[in-house]
Amino acid sequence: MSDIKKPVRSPCVGVCALDENDICIACHRHGIEIGEWGVMTDAQKREVLQKVARREQGDIC
Repeated sequence: MSDIKKPVRSPCVGVCALDENDICIACHRHGIEIGEWGVMTDAQKREVLQKVARREQGDIC
């Protein structure tokens, strides 16, 4: 097994439309999370993806 970790991929699906809570209706990231994705560490990106999973279940955070 390789010690090299894959970079965390963006959940973007190319739709980029924010709702009234500033959450993308396609990828479920907050506008700030979208804007800062490129400078986040992989650990930070994983945290965002955990939030995305909760948002997909209806938990706005």
